[in-house]
Amino acid sequence: MTTKRDYYEVLGVSRDASAADVKSAYRKLAVKYHPDRNQGDAEAEEKFKEAAEAYSVLSDDEKRARYDRFGHQGAAGGFSGFDPSTFGDFSDILGDLFGFGRSRRGPRGGIPGADLRYEARITFEEAAFGTSTVLTYERSEGCEACNSTGAADGKLVTCSTCGGLGQVRMSQGLFTVARTCPTCNGLGRIAANPCKVCRGEGLLPSRRELEVKIPAGIDDGMRMRLRGEGDHGRRGGPPGDLEVLIRVAPHERFERDGADVHEILDLGYPQLVLGTEVKIETVHGKEDVRISSGTQPGHEIRLRGKGVQRLDADRMGDHVAHVRLRVPKPKDLEEPQLDLLRQLADLEGQHVSQGGVIDKVKKIFNP
Repeated sequence: MTTKRDYYEVLGVSRDASAADVKSAYRKLAVKYHPDRNQGDAEAEEKFKEAAEAYSVLSDDEKRARYDRFGHQGAAGGFSGFDPSTFGDFSDILGDLFGFGRSRRGPRGGIPGADLRYEARITFEEAAFGTSTVLTYERSEGCEACNSTGAADGKLVTCSTCGGLGQVRMSQGLFTVARTCPTCNGLGRIAANPCKVCRGEGLLPSRRELEVKIPAGIDDGMRMRLRGEGDHGRRGGPPGDLEVLIRVAPHERFERDGADVHEILDLGYPQLVLGTEVKIETVHGKEDVRISSGTQPGHEIRLRGKGVQRLDADRMGDHVAHVRLRVPKPKDLEEPQLDLLRQLADLEGQHVSQGGVIDKVKKIFNP
């Protein structure tokens, strides 16, 4: 006689594992060893049954208590074979994993419409201040010819395949599972005289134009879910949603970090040493800013409240200008400018090159 393994060992959980841990462990084993994925593998089938038996005991508080106290003999009093149709959680788990089990809708409850996806492209400024845009997309809508029933005469009859239950039961070895009826798609009724316009579907493709307000402060990659704007449901089922993915075009000068706007502010050496006044352009307009003498490259100038609207608060982010030293190329400077730089280097005791290639060429032709 084969000795049964400890149920906790079978599922790979500790004896104080929570109900959620037990369920999660069983799901993983069910995926790995399910007969549909291991056809003809006797060992996999045996492991699947072993995991199912362990779960049927450890997922039930009363059975688990008896098992913890008396072992397999204690659990045997409440376990006589395994039929997933007798356990609600099994139907839910198997349905989630393999597309069958208890139906989420009644046989006359209709089929929910599908969710749709849309990508909306907006400018940097539109994201900062908000905008309205018109989305144009395709979705399924109810057929007016048959009043969305799918039947030319509006009459529906009970599905002969499932007997109106919306499900068909199938046996796989020792297991009995329920699947959505392939004839009526779980509705329980079908059109004896299908509508010629929609071919019995009850739905037709339609072009939809929807004006949408995009809030100020939205950022690239964010999503907006518009309830009920997806495909219409069948036979009275609820419509799906429209998920709008926001794509913000990059700005030529600015970059965003949440609600803060960043830019590089290039200043010359004399401006950093002696100080200056500059106009910094923000998304709200230009701001006069005083640059203190001795300002170092890498210094940050933060203009409070001159950034982008925060989505989670009634206030603005900041505009941050990062000071960078602008170093011109010698070819872009006139000789008097270069001479002044050489004089400055002499005064500071710094060694610099006294002439580049251009100067050497000049000396050849002007000795």
